Amino acid sequence: MNRARVKVNESPVFFNRGPSAAARLVFYSLLSLAAMISDYRFGYLSNVRQAVSTVLYPVQRAVISPVMAYEGMAIYFVSQDQLIKENAELKNRLIEQSAEAQRAKAIDAEYGHLRDLANAPDRLNTKGVVAEVIHIGRNPFNRKIAINRGSNNEVRTGLPVIDGTGVVGQVTAVTPFSAEVTLLTDKDQAVPVMVVRNGLRAVVFGAGQGGTLTIPFLPTNADIQKDDLLVTSGIDGTYPPGLTVAKVVEVDHGATLAFSRVTAIPTAGVDNFRYLMVLTSHPKENYPKTELPEESTKTNKENTSARRARGGRPR
Repeated sequence: MNRARVKVNESPVFFNRGPSAAARLVFYSLLSLAAMISDYRFGYLSNVRQAVSTVLYPVQRAVISPVMAYEGMAIYFVSQDQLIKENAELKNRLIEQSAEAQRAKAIDAEYGHLRDLANAPDRLNTKGVVAEVIHIGRNPFNRKIAINRGSNNEVRTGLPVIDGTGVVGQVTAVTPFSAEVTLLTDKDQAVPVMVVRNGLRAVVFGAGQGGTLTIPFLPTNADIQKDDLLVTSGIDGTYPPGLTVAKVVEVDHGATLAFSRVTAIPTAGVDNFRYLMVLTSHPKENYPKTELPEESTKTNKENTSARRARGGRPR
């Protein structure tokens, strides 16, 4: 039994033929080394490599296709997420820049207005105080505002208030640190004006609502036309002569009317600007002369003296 088992476990004779594993290793190593040297020196295997690469290229593509697909999907989703973030950032920047642009426009407009106010005293040969509007009246029938300059800044009642383009109103109440300004369009406000085109004198009144002005009691044959420019005449002694007041927008000389209906709009930004100027002083030589001539004064004095000599009362 033992002998039979040994014979069964023994390998057949033909499987033990051939070189040993060590001999095969040495042989193939030398063969590889020779092939490498010959390929390096003479390039015998370049065509073989190209043929093998051509044959194996589909296999390579098939093997790396899942990896490339995965990487492409990852890049797509990452790029999509980056694009969404960048889009949101660009929108935020656009909103910020839009706000900055609007703020810059407002500052530029305000700077231009302040520059006009600063040049107004030199242009009008007057002195003035720049004031900021701090309150606007809520009563639609009383067109009044409050400014942050008062008696401590040489502001007093009756002084005219202007902006860079014309008359805004008049100071009607004063405290040490603030003042009330009645706007030109108030129904109780009146300004003596003159038509620049022909020198026609009139008085404009505020219409109250609508931001317009009217010229009441003007004869129907008065020479006033649409687009005529109205400036202060200086007769009242409050407004310096030559300040721009309004522009005529409508004239009605109806035959059935006792007086002409004249509507004008202020040239100044009555309801627009935040900074105004109060004219604190202006030379009186710019106003029209109201004194009587010297000859008339002497004649009146002589007549008065003669009446007193006769015992009569001067008229």
